[in-house]
Amino acid sequence: MLWHEFSIHTTEESIEMISNFLHEAGAGGVSIEESGTLNKVRDTKYGELYDKPLNDIPEGHADIKGYFYEETGIEEVVTTVKQRIEELSQYGIDTGEVRYEVRIVNEDEWANQWKQYFKPLRVTDKLTIKPTWEDYTPEPGEQLIHLDPGMAFGTGTHPTTSLCLRTLESVIQGGEEIIDVGTGSGILAIGSILLGAKHVLALDLDPVAVDSAKENTALNEMAEKITIKESDLLSVFTKQSEGQNLGVTLPVNIVVANILAEIILLLIDDVYQVLEPDGIFITSGIYSNKEEVVQQALINSNFEVISVNREEEWIAFVARKR
Repeated sequence: MLWHEFSIHTTEESIEMISNFLHEAGAGGVSIEESGTLNKVRDTKYGELYDKPLNDIPEGHADIKGYFYEETGIEEVVTTVKQRIEELSQYGIDTGEVRYEVRIVNEDEWANQWKQYFKPLRVTDKLTIKPTWEDYTPEPGEQLIHLDPGMAFGTGTHPTTSLCLRTLESVIQGGEEIIDVGTGSGILAIGSILLGAKHVLALDLDPVAVDSAKENTALNEMAEKITIKESDLLSVFTKQSEGQNLGVTLPVNIVVANILAEIILLLIDDVYQVLEPDGIFITSGIYSNKEEVVQQALINSNFEVISVNREEEWIAFVARKR
């Protein structure tokens, strides 16, 4: 099967937004390759070694590729995505000198070849992400997240995902009911259960992500502990009133959202409503240039920001409902 490969050379700062644009334009998959230079500050807490550059992408830049069915009107897709990227400067996002390229590729060139670069990765003191196609023997006390992300976002290799997992590890005490907004591959929901949460309601508007999260939940034998819904956060109120099984009882103990800062700003008041008093809101996916606006929005909605965690230029807030 043939696909259109739409490549965008841009900055790491704009990865989240542009990836979202490609998904909304109908991409069947999106790949992201960031700078691999040795000048980049890397987390070696868990023994990672970087003895040579991984690629020749300049520092702070990234190549994002969206894959579209051969029958797709790719010219219209390119025009629409270009226009949306040009508008990012209005939101203070530096896209750099963007370059575009479109070519036809065979499915085998992208659907599976990326897997050779996705290896077992220890992301916290307790959690290691293990691709389903890799052999790995955990150490004592090491918990495995078995993962095949497919076309859904969330392998744990992106700073926002690993940052969120480490933040969850510092917050979860055991027995919590959690809502995971924008679950993607389901990685945060699975990690939460391994860390001791009682039940997770995992939500995503993308049916591809919902299917991926269900498959990964089954892989980890957690179908009874993770409820997955194609939904936004606001709709859980309706689902509860209709008597649908959410797996959790509102209000919950923790809400986690690893999504775009712009979406987080729209969600804050809804999160406040579904959290119990003193409940915790963990939010990541925030680039450093959005730190102040998100923090102020949390405060304005009567949250107390109790910690700010960082990895590279990415931010995760831990906020408590007053």
